[in-house]
Amino acid sequence: MLIDGKSMCSVWIEPDGWSVGIIDQTKLPHAMRTVRLTTLMDAVRAISAMQTRGAPLIGAVAAYGLCLALRADPSDAALEHAYGTLLATRPTAVNLKWGLDEVMAAVRNQPRGERVAAAYARAAAICQEDIANNEAIGRHGLAVIERAAAAKAPGAPVNVLTHCNAGWLATVDWGTALAPIYKAHLKGLAVHVWVDETRPRNQGASLTAWELSHQGVPHAVIADNTGGHLMQHGLVDLVITGADRVTAQGDVCNKIGTYLKALAARDNRVPFYAAVPSATIDFTLGDGVAEIPIEQRGPEEVATMTGRTADGRVETVAVVPDGSPVANYAFDVTPARLVTGLITERGVMAATREALAGSFPERVGR
Repeated sequence: MLIDGKSMCSVWIEPDGWSVGIIDQTKLPHAMRTVRLTTLMDAVRAISAMQTRGAPLIGAVAAYGLCLALRADPSDAALEHAYGTLLATRPTAVNLKWGLDEVMAAVRNQPRGERVAAAYARAAAICQEDIANNEAIGRHGLAVIERAAAAKAPGAPVNVLTHCNAGWLATVDWGTALAPIYKAHLKGLAVHVWVDETRPRNQGASLTAWELSHQGVPHAVIADNTGGHLMQHGLVDLVITGADRVTAQGDVCNKIGTYLKALAARDNRVPFYAAVPSATIDFTLGDGVAEIPIEQRGPEEVATMTGRTADGRVETVAVVPDGSPVANYAFDVTPARLVTGLITERGVMAATREALAGSFPERVGR
C-alpha cells in the first residue's frame, strides 16, 4: 500500500539482511517513524507496547523475533525461552501463537548451525503468505461490495462501517477488513467508509483514517456510538471488521465495541462481516465468550489521550479524574449468530462450524 505515494509493507528486513524494520504505529498519525529491531527484547517491546499491532502483523513480527533470538543463541533452551517470552506479550490474538509455532516447527529438528537460516526463511514465507491471503480476502470481499452497489442507485456510494484498524497497518500488506474496500476503490466503485474512532487507543481515528487518506478513499471519522444512529437512517450498507481470533463455531473476537456494532447491525438488517485469514481461526476453541482470553491493558489507555496541539506539539493529557479506577478490556466477542459471513482467503462463508471445517480441513484440531 502507499504512504505519500510510496509503496510500503508494515514489516521488512533491513538492508543489513537480518535486522527487522517496522512502522512505529504509536507515533501515527502525527509522525511517520520506523523502528529497527535487533534483539528478542526489541521484538517483545514492539509487540507489548503496540508499536506493531494487528493480529496478522504481530504473528509475522513474532516470527522474526524468534529469528533475532536464534542469531544470539541457537540452543534449545534459548529457543524455548524466546518462544515463551514472545507468546506472553499479547494473549488474545491467535496469530501470535500461530506464527511462533510455524517457526518452531521449521527449526526444532534442524542442526544449530542451520536454525537461523531456516527461521528467517519461514518468517519471510509467513509474510508472503499473509500478503497473498489478504489480497484474496480483498477479491472475495469485493464481490460483497459489488452486490451492495448493485442494490443502490447508479453511482451512489456503498457506505461501509468499520471498527478499529484492520487495514494494511494491521497486516503485512493489504489488510483484512479494508482489503475489499481498497479493491473496490481501485476498481472505480464508489465507496465511502465510516471510521469508528475506536476508543480507547483510537486506532480508527489515528490509523484507519490515516491509511484511507493516503489511499484516497472517501471516509469520515465518527464517534464510536454513532454507528447505530447511522444504521437506523439507512446510511450504512455493510459492516466489515477484522478479527483477532475466530473460534471453530464462528464466534468473532475483535476490538472492544465490535459486539455492539453487530447488535445494531442485526437490529437494522445491515449485513455484518468479519474479514479473517485462516491463521486467525482457532479450531481448538468453541464458545468464544467462555473460552477466548480477553486481554486487559493498562488504565492509561483509557485515562489519557494523545493529540497534536494548535502549535504542533504532540501532547498526552488526562481525561479521567485523578483517583478514578479504570477497567480496560481490549476485546469482546461477537457470537456467530450475529455474523452474516466470514470473508477469508478461500471465499465468503457462513460463521458455522461446518462451513469453517469444510473450508479449512487441514487446520481442524490445530
